[in-house]
Amino acid sequence: MAIKFQYNKTSLQTLEKQLKVRTRALPTIKSKESALRMEVKKTKDTFAELEEALERQIKQYDHIAGLWNEFDPNLIEVKDIHITTKKIAGVLLPIYESIVFDEKAYSHFNSPIWFPDGVNLLKQLAETGIRAELEQIKLEKLEHARKKTTQKVNLFEKVQIPGYSDAIRKIKRYLEDEESLSKSSQKIMRTNLEKMQRKEDEV
Repeated sequence: MAIKFQYNKTSLQTLEKQLKVRTRALPTIKSKESALRMEVKKTKDTFAELEEALERQIKQYDHIAGLWNEFDPNLIEVKDIHITTKKIAGVLLPIYESIVFDEKAYSHFNSPIWFPDGVNLLKQLAETGIRAELEQIKLEKLEHARKKTTQKVNLFEKVQIPGYSDAIRKIKRYLEDEESLSKSSQKIMRTNLEKMQRKEDEV
């Protein structure tokens, strides 16, 4: 990204302001990036744990998989999921609170003895699955924010700050050269005027 500027004091002041803004903002953006990296790692770990827990819960009941044919899946369904939001490192994220199930009544006498366990298992599976999905959504949001923040850090650190510094240096050098040129011109002009004056005095 080329920094546009003119060789004058107004342009110099504008660039110095822009440089100051970016130099001051950079540590804050860097600490945000660091916080987002930590949150991404934490969320990845939680997501992996929930995925493993879900697999464990499913495997736990593998030996009675055939019995599920007797189970009525309409006995239980998810009625509501309570989610709050929380800002973490500047990103608004969904936070799991609780889950509300709609449980249909069934006869404990006429149903197989394992039905209550089946209902509890489905509750556990639903809760773990929903929590894992929420962690995945969180992870996507955090990854997106981290990428954008990293891009901003790189833009400031590798492009804009060096670019503004270089432009400021060029303008200052130009203005200094112009000033010394102006001074030497004035000196030559004074010398010439003095010579002319002396000649006139001699006449």
